[in-house]
Amino acid sequence: MERRREMDFVSRASNRRALTTLPVVFLFLFAPSAHTADSDLARRASQLAQQQQWKQVVNLIEPIQTRSPDLQFYYGIALAQLGRLHDARNALLSGARAQPRDKRFPLELGGVAFKRKLYPEAIRYLRRAVKLDPGDAYANDFLATVYFLQGNLDAAMKYWERVGKPQIAGVRSEPVPRINPALLDLAFAFSPASVMKAAELQTTDVRVRDLGVFSSYRFELLPRQDEKYDIVFHNKERNGLGQNKKEALFRIFRGLPFQTLHLEVFNLGQKAQNLISFYRWDAEKRRVLAQFSAPFAGNPKYRYQLTTDLRGENWNIQSSFQGPTTLLGSLNMRREALGFNFSSFASGRWQWSTGAEISHRDFRSVIPGVALTPELLAKAYQLKQLSQLDVSLWRFPEQRLTLDGTISSQAGRLWSERQHSFEKLQSALRLHWFPKSQGDDYEINHQIRAGKTFGELPFDELYMFGIQRDNELWMRGHIATRDGRKGSGPLGRNYFLSNFEADKNVYRKGPFDVQAGPFLDTGKIMDPIPGLGSHKWLWDIGPQLKVRAYGVGITVSYGKDLRSGNNAFYVSMQRESGR
Repeated sequence: MERRREMDFVSRASNRRALTTLPVVFLFLFAPSAHTADSDLARRASQLAQQQQWKQVVNLIEPIQTRSPDLQFYYGIALAQLGRLHDARNALLSGARAQPRDKRFPLELGGVAFKRKLYPEAIRYLRRAVKLDPGDAYANDFLATVYFLQGNLDAAMKYWERVGKPQIAGVRSEPVPRINPALLDLAFAFSPASVMKAAELQTTDVRVRDLGVFSSYRFELLPRQDEKYDIVFHNKERNGLGQNKKEALFRIFRGLPFQTLHLEVFNLGQKAQNLISFYRWDAEKRRVLAQFSAPFAGNPKYRYQLTTDLRGENWNIQSSFQGPTTLLGSLNMRREALGFNFSSFASGRWQWSTGAEISHRDFRSVIPGVALTPELLAKAYQLKQLSQLDVSLWRFPEQRLTLDGTISSQAGRLWSERQHSFEKLQSALRLHWFPKSQGDDYEINHQIRAGKTFGELPFDELYMFGIQRDNELWMRGHIATRDGRKGSGPLGRNYFLSNFEADKNVYRKGPFDVQAGPFLDTGKIMDPIPGLGSHKWLWDIGPQLKVRAYGVGITVSYGKDLRSGNNAFYVSMQRESGR
């Protein structure tokens, strides 16, 4: 019996617990949940947003203390439409933190930043949206538009291309150049009534630059009411000796302080046929150079060049360009050369060239010293084959950064007392960067080059470091001449060279552009002959000033050789090659 009472007690207790739990279960199953309420609110907010009743959306959501990501989204876009941009940004950021993979939030945050004219911030959010969904047409178009408004046409083209834009309606030039219109039209890889692609713009840039008749140019897209674009080619064209007498006189006599006269005639017959020549009567380094170039068969995809180069130079091979020094050898060199080169610009990413040169050299008044060997001083005719490949390795238009590469080969054979041959291989990497998101106020260039030779080279084929008007391997703390004679720069068969410079615009008015900034050069040149080579790594640092006027670049540099402590002040003039 007692067992029976105990069992009844347990049974009654169990029944009471069941009766108590039933209402809770009922409420859990059938009462409206917070999630359901948020869903209903989000649905209602979506309907109001579609009707563009933004104030009602804000009134609906604002009293809610804890909002779901969906509610934050509708609240944020409604606030943005009402002009409460700061509050809209906060709401959208809250939603983005809750749902970082939802592309709606960075897309709308980009729109808010765009309304606030914070274009770099808008780009950052829109790039996030595109990364989350690369196929989103609206996000790609929006991002391209912001880049376009910043003047970054290359980046705009990258994202417009994904959505089949921009549709080109017409092409015009301002001012209208004198060059043959058919030739210029062939240089443009894009055409009216078509969608322009980024690769076409890059190819056009290469072809226009290598026509050699434009000292500067740029392409501008102008939007039309029909959502198409006109493309305008803004240019400064070289014609004849110059646009006027003042420019012509400046170009001819600009080298007068260096005992040099320049004769440069551009766009002969309006066919991009150019003659570049100069005569230098410096008794220590006489030179006559003439180059004629033109499109091959009237097609700007290809170009040929004929070159004549005559030199008579006195060399003193020395260990330094100033201070106490040791004479390592001296000579007088006479060299005559004829060359031909053929280049292809069929693609904006790849360009190649090939050519040949026949030359003769002889050496007089030789003092061999420890630097000059009989193999270097071979008096001979030489036939040389040249080839070069230029490649656009990496383009990051969003950061306005490009990386280009070059590899070249020169294979030569000499006919002297005995035949011998040689090979020169060179490679280069060039980085170009505009650090600011728009404009060219700051500009950074970094170039790394290396050269390697095989076989027996004549003296005039050695590499040379130092600033000198006939030399390309600049170390701006080393001057490659002393008392007017070449040879004070390090010479050798193999080298590595790095040139870094950062420039800032300091003046721009009329025909004059002025930039200033620091540079850093480092390199080493090697040779098995004890009297040649640098033996140690060289480091040069200093400031420089660049002036551009009438298509001519004037560079004033002040470099310090960190190894020897020597200081080098130098002025050079170079013809600007384009853009």
